[in-house]
Amino acid sequence: MSTSASHSFAEERRAAIMAMLDRSASVQVAELTRAFGVSAVTIRSDLDALEADGKLRRTHGGAVSLHKTLTVSIQDRRVNVNVAAKQAIARAAIELVDDGDALLVDSGTTALEFVRMLGSKSDITVVTADVTVANFIDESLPTVDAILLGGALRKGHRYLYGSLALRSLEVLHADKAFLCPTALVPGRGFMTNYEQMAEVKAGMMRAAGTRIVLMDASKVNGSGLFRFAGLDDADTIVMDRDPDGLVASELEALEEAARRPHLVLAQS
Repeated sequence: MSTSASHSFAEERRAAIMAMLDRSASVQVAELTRAFGVSAVTIRSDLDALEADGKLRRTHGGAVSLHKTLTVSIQDRRVNVNVAAKQAIARAAIELVDDGDALLVDSGTTALEFVRMLGSKSDITVVTADVTVANFIDESLPTVDAILLGGALRKGHRYLYGSLALRSLEVLHADKAFLCPTALVPGRGFMTNYEQMAEVKAGMMRAAGTRIVLMDASKVNGSGLFRFAGLDDADTIVMDRDPDGLVASELEALEEAARRPHLVLAQS
């Protein structure tokens, strides 16, 4: 097949993918491979090219429309929120990972952006309660090993929680944990809105040698009901920016300087 013919087929296929997105708001790699009779590698290349052109947003195992309201998981509904900030945070956080590390990775879209970067590292193991993260590793990161914690699935959120997840964490010790809070509340600490997920996040903190918090600036003074860790429980906090220096002020207020986390502001 000539190069021009191959290019023409690719353009027609990508136009058809966009038509499918106009109808359903989201597509999966598996359904596209069946629809067009091409490999998953080819479909991922199509989706990557369409994302680069600003026509869609890649998600675990597929893509979502930038224009239609999604009726999919909570995580997919947040996938287009503060994207540039989350990607900057992920680029900074990946510098904290060493080849050979075993990592505990939290749930959420910032965590997913971080995991996307792990292809640049070697001999990495990721332990997670997030089904989306595990799916992405399975489909897109063949050199990264994944361990999925057991537990109950919280419907609509694609993560596991409960006694099975907590018992698994009791027998694990990872090199580093990457946590993603719902909010940082001054004077209280890192928060989330679901009690059982707070338990899992706290368990991850206990099961790691180094604890790294990833959060964009919108999380500062945000809404969170359940505390899972204090500011001084973290070793490093990675943010896109520190609004009005609030986080730096909170760190300075910690009485024990030895437990003062290092604040990293990512370059966008």
